[in-house]
Amino acid sequence: MNIGCPKEIKNNEFRVGLTPNAVRSYVNAGHNVCIEKGAGLGSAITDNEYEAAGAVIVDSAPEVWKSAEMLVKVKEPLESEYGLMRENQLVYTYFHFAANKPLLDACLERKIIALAYETVQESRVLPLLKPMSGVAGRMSVLMGGFYSAKTQGGRGVLPMGVTGVAPANIVILGGGSVGTNAAWTAAGLGAHVTVLDINLERLEYLEEILPPNVKAIYNDEMALERYIKDADIVVGAVLIPGAKAPKLIRREHFKNMTQGAVLVDVAIDQGGCFETSRPTSHSDPVFVVDDIIHYCVANMPGAYARTSTFALNNATVSYGLQLANKGAEKACRENPALLLGLNTYKGEVTYPGVAQAFDAPLKNAADVVK
Repeated sequence: MNIGCPKEIKNNEFRVGLTPNAVRSYVNAGHNVCIEKGAGLGSAITDNEYEAAGAVIVDSAPEVWKSAEMLVKVKEPLESEYGLMRENQLVYTYFHFAANKPLLDACLERKIIALAYETVQESRVLPLLKPMSGVAGRMSVLMGGFYSAKTQGGRGVLPMGVTGVAPANIVILGGGSVGTNAAWTAAGLGAHVTVLDINLERLEYLEEILPPNVKAIYNDEMALERYIKDADIVVGAVLIPGAKAPKLIRREHFKNMTQGAVLVDVAIDQGGCFETSRPTSHSDPVFVVDDIIHYCVANMPGAYARTSTFALNNATVSYGLQLANKGAEKACRENPALLLGLNTYKGEVTYPGVAQAFDAPLKNAADVVK
């Protein structure tokens, strides 16, 4: 199969879809790999490294898209890339369709096969989302701490405090992969940490593994209001795979919150879990609503691109090889985890959460790959 990897063009997105290690794996399996010139530079990977691994370097993104039967990316195609997608082309990347109707419409119109990293699921685990959840979860606390500085518009609270002065109160909504990584980071800084979740089994697990300065609390409306009231930083880490995130914090809550508190919405790719959230970028990361700072960068791990690129490829390459070796249909038939990753197929929506988000017709994924 001809496999292509273009340079990412989202604002300050420095990750890349393939590492030289991944290229070597595809080449050793008998596939051809085409990389856009300079695609890996943001992750400190040179064209020479790709060539040494067996890739062919081409000058432009259109050349990559035109030759590729399977296109491997990190972020969803942007509007300028819609016209490059070809009918029956397999695109293997993060899509987050539930928060992006124009992208869904373009993929349906172009009749591509959209295999979404974020909905590949194996034994209740999202293996292709997990590594970036780890990065984003750990980053969320760092970004929350940075924007807590008075010089950045925050309250001027140092997350870990100092002798004689209490540390920050950090509240994390959701105890999944993002929330757990955020809690570990916040606890390591010495903050007072509260994780809110509705899964009692998960709360019990978090109590067992997290340090004593982390409280795992069952989330309901009263608990939410109680803990965000005194929060210096709130991390939104809720996830419903493939669907829109629920809006847990509403604007009406702000009147009882601390002026200068920082909200970090890691769920922004799926529409965000704060009512007032809207996507931002690394070049313009924050905005303020009613004296509450919002950090809603939609590609947070892109800031730590090299770490993120290698972590992502460690997870994606094994599934990518199945797709390349067998073709999308056979790979999805034989691996239920990949079948759950199939979001659109040649003009049809095949993932329930995406169909539900836009009240669109749903085609059974198992039927389309027969």
